[in-house]
Amino acid sequence: MNPSYDFAGQVALVTGASSGMGLATARAYAESGAAVVLTDINQGALRAAAAELSAAGHQVLPVVCDVADEASVAAAVRAGVEAFGRLDHAFNNAGIQVPPCDAADEPAEVFDRVNAINLRGVWACMKHELAQMRTQGSGAIVNNSSLGGLVGLPGRAAYHATKHGVIGLTRSAALEYAPRGIRINAICPGTIATPMVTDMIAKGELDLDLARANQPINRLGTPEEVAASVLWLTSPGAGFVTGVALPVDGGYTAQ
Repeated sequence: MNPSYDFAGQVALVTGASSGMGLATARAYAESGAAVVLTDINQGALRAAAAELSAAGHQVLPVVCDVADEASVAAAVRAGVEAFGRLDHAFNNAGIQVPPCDAADEPAEVFDRVNAINLRGVWACMKHELAQMRTQGSGAIVNNSSLGGLVGLPGRAAYHATKHGVIGLTRSAALEYAPRGIRINAICPGTIATPMVTDMIAKGELDLDLARANQPINRLGTPEEVAASVLWLTSPGAGFVTGVALPVDGGYTAQ
């Protein structure tokens, strides 16, 4: 059983909110009483996610957003603040995976695309979220890195470079904003049972049995377990925690 939180009267923004870890986190915030700004590039899936949460009686605002476009990010943050008056929490989750590739053969356009979403996208989100939070003198941000931000794997150089970069962004910004009442942390999920992972398995880019075996808990994680880590990091219970890169990986990085 996950702990319960009271986020009534507070506002959370989640990117990549239409499925997987993003949707689970948006749902968890909503169930804990927060108004939630749902952002995603997939308009149809975003509308469906917002309709589900709204039908359950939650206060949500869907905003189509491409995190690779800073103007789109700025507009999404602005829309959330205009609708709800403030911004207390953010989970910068939107990201993509790319097929494994020999580092000597990686096309520049692939590197640029994964960097634009996974690293520059987190930078843009954090930038505009912080601009609002510093006017309030409060807030908590969680950036989604990966176990790939803590280790290396063959064939994953471009992806892992972005996820290492997210941790660097997180730590430096956390030090800058700690004196201003704003906490910034990262999570580093292992292999989680999300639509993206399902797609990788279907394409032969990930071996399910090997993924399970590589996690000492011997199973995939769930989006809800990731959401629980995000809510804890943004809750008062983690009030003395900032600048960390928290593994949520079933023990993978402990080996």
